[in-house]
Amino acid sequence: MILSLIDITKAKGESERAQAYWNAYHCQSKIISSDNKLYGNYCKNRFCTVCCAIRKAEIINKYYPVLKEWEKPYFVTLTTKAVKAKNLNKWIFGMNRAFNIIKNRCKKRYQRGTGIQLIGVKSLECNFNPQRKTYNPHFHIIVPNKVIADLLKKEWMLQWNQTGVIYTSPKAQHIREVENLERDLIETIKYGSKIFTEADLKKKGKKATTPLIYALALDNILCAMKGKRIFERFGFNLPKTSKKKPIKQLVINYEEFIFTSDATDWISTTTGKLLTGYTQTSQLNHLLNECINTETY
Repeated sequence: MILSLIDITKAKGESERAQAYWNAYHCQSKIISSDNKLYGNYCKNRFCTVCCAIRKAEIINKYYPVLKEWEKPYFVTLTTKAVKAKNLNKWIFGMNRAFNIIKNRCKKRYQRGTGIQLIGVKSLECNFNPQRKTYNPHFHIIVPNKVIADLLKKEWMLQWNQTGVIYTSPKAQHIREVENLERDLIETIKYGSKIFTEADLKKKGKKATTPLIYALALDNILCAMKGKRIFERFGFNLPKTSKKKPIKQLVINYEEFIFTSDATDWISTTTGKLLTGYTQTSQLNHLLNECINTETY
């Protein structure tokens, strides 16, 4: 997948983003083993599946203890109309601006004693529709109660339909009670976009279909989200915790392993042994090699 993204950015002449993809491709490509511990370097790119998984775990550990104290939290999805690739960047900018206006408006009401305080966590995500060739940026939000959820929906509709032009509709916004907090928190922090997309969204869930990776669409989404905050909290602060300082340690007796794509494993540079013994399944091999679409959108 990353190699397809690299080819796409090279064709676009985006050398900086191509280098970022290369960094993700080489993330943890070299591992040092010493005293039953593994050491490696992370690329820390938001589109790297390894680094993204670590970032998700960190957010869950930080926020879950706070959110589980909310008595009856709600999950909110706010969106606008779908757009073409050329308008995606400014549309995401407009959505962030609209949400900030809503936050400031509600904050002033709360300070004057005429409204409630907005509290929650929010993430930005964008899906791609292969049939319509459009992009649907949206927010996933978890709030402490239904009152705040309803207020957000009301203010969102008001903000986007002020001029008489309909940019979104009430039916496109979704509110539901959180039944599984950990699951919904994971849903909220998916970090940007789904990797795999159903080829026909109308048939989604009706019968077994093979999802595809729309590489160019994914690159368009990642490009539009560059420099924008994906996950944030509002209306509350996290409890202060002391940060653990990393301990530097000199390693003398060690073994170096280099990842080899043909072996789908890390191979020792001295003995040639495999680090994990992992064998890639035929299904995963099919998804990564036969289910990547690079058409232009």
